[in-house]
Amino acid sequence: MTQAVDKLLRPVVVAGAALLAGACDLRHSAVLDPKGPIALAERDLLFDAFCVMMVVIVPIIVLTLAFAWRYRASNTKAAYTPRWAESGRLDAFVWLVPALIVIAVAVLVWRSTHKLDPYRALESAQPPLDIQVVAQDWKWLFIYPDQGIAVVNQLAFPSGRPVSLRITSDTVMNSFYVPQLAGQIYAMAGMQTRLQLLADAPGKFVGRNSMYSGGGFSDQHFEVTAMTQADFDAWVAKARQAPARLDATAYAALATKSRLNPITFYSAVEPKLFDSIIARYTHAHHAPAAATPAGAAPRR
Repeated sequence: MTQAVDKLLRPVVVAGAALLAGACDLRHSAVLDPKGPIALAERDLLFDAFCVMMVVIVPIIVLTLAFAWRYRASNTKAAYTPRWAESGRLDAFVWLVPALIVIAVAVLVWRSTHKLDPYRALESAQPPLDIQVVAQDWKWLFIYPDQGIAVVNQLAFPSGRPVSLRITSDTVMNSFYVPQLAGQIYAMAGMQTRLQLLADAPGKFVGRNSMYSGGGFSDQHFEVTAMTQADFDAWVAKARQAPARLDATAYAALATKSRLNPITFYSAVEPKLFDSIIARYTHAHHAPAAATPAGAAPRR
């Protein structure tokens, strides 16, 4: 019977160990494999918070095991005679340790909140590359105002150069997220949010919408490509040769619901398209109600 149980448990233990080992592979954990200074700072913050929590968890686990072993039923020499009236050392541990942890976490959060402000421009000798981002159902539109081009589901930029993103939504709330380069930030209709990112070296990454936004949410990914300056110039030149132009008619067709959109280039963009997308919701919210002619029933 014992041998049969061992044969049954052995593959289970091996499979569990394999799963745990696979979970430690950084290639499958984008958050723990940063490729830029912002993502690196966020990963370090995660590790710092983990270490602070371990200050509480590890002693509790150790003390729990120690108490369970010392006061086990078979140990008749250990007498359990607690003093219920008072215990200065216990009170100090119960109150001072949590207070110190709260102070440590508060300092950590305060410093990190200002350091990782998504609106704060990155310090660099190079000027930032401005890109406008529009969340749609279920795709992402990236507009390059200085280059006069636009592309669907691909974010490209030179490595080593800061990128400044202006983000909005032309549908429900979305969440823009590139785990290996920066944190997530919401995209909301009629509003603009900002995000800064920087890639240390050329490479390809995955961006996604991390907030459920409807039926096509699971396919709402986009390609993020950091490249050399020469390759970026060639990429812009390629986009400028595209036959499609993003005018009002083309944008209206693009904004309709669709899934698994391929990477699509637009060689020209209607001026101030991004601002007009935001203004569409702002003006609709503040527009006065139409006057009702005298004697006519109001519309329902």
